[in-house]
Amino acid sequence: MYRNYYRPQGQRLGGGGAKIRIMIALALAAWALFSYYGSSDYNEITGETQRVAISPDQEIALGLQSAPEMAQQHGGLSPDMQARARVEAIGQRLVAESAAKETDWNWQFHLLRDPQTVNAFALPGGQVFITAALYNRLENDDQLAGVLGHEMGHVIARHGAQHLAKQQLTQGLTGAATVAAGDQNVGRMAQMVGQMVNMKYGRNDELQSDQLGVRFMKEAGYDPHALIRVMEILEESTGGARQPEFFSTHPNPENRIEKIKEAIAKYEG
Repeated sequence: MYRNYYRPQGQRLGGGGAKIRIMIALALAAWALFSYYGSSDYNEITGETQRVAISPDQEIALGLQSAPEMAQQHGGLSPDMQARARVEAIGQRLVAESAAKETDWNWQFHLLRDPQTVNAFALPGGQVFITAALYNRLENDDQLAGVLGHEMGHVIARHGAQHLAKQQLTQGLTGAATVAAGDQNVGRMAQMVGQMVNMKYGRNDELQSDQLGVRFMKEAGYDPHALIRVMEILEESTGGARQPEFFSTHPNPENRIEKIKEAIAKYEG
């Protein structure tokens, strides 16, 4: 009688534990969704309402704080003072003579010493970088303006703040799924799905930055067709080896070229 009496009680406690897990999971998921959809801001340059995790002032502070470390990872700034001044001058012209002048970002343009890595990138808040390896492959000011304009697009579209918000949402929903199932494997699967979603957004970010780069080039008096040649230079730098587009955060250069041509037609029409 003793064992028969307590076995059902244990079963009921187990069922109650599952219900508690589900209630906690629902609360976690609701909070993650509320936080994500409650952090909206309208972007006047892109005309989009965005989900962002941090304020513009926080983005600027984050970029300024991270800039020295990012530069150090690429060997520091280039010792070529003339080239550095050229990068800064073209970048500031893009800002002063395009819609970018309507923003309050702390724009600074840096040439990195790195002679091996063909790359350019931007940090939140207006810190823009190009490596010497890419800089030395470019043939004129218009192409350099295309690279810098593209990276400015990432800053103005607030892609970093958007990705941070998405990561927080993914982490919140992943945690909720793990709690609900009581199984770490479910959490890992949910995280993988979230990463795939964020990859897709990464490719879309690149295409949007290409379009904004074309816009800024046109407004500042640079030839936007030069951005097509930049894509060809990037393609040449890969040596024909790259990942399939679906698993890459960057669209294939030939696909980007078609979108760039569409953007040129839009802003020249």
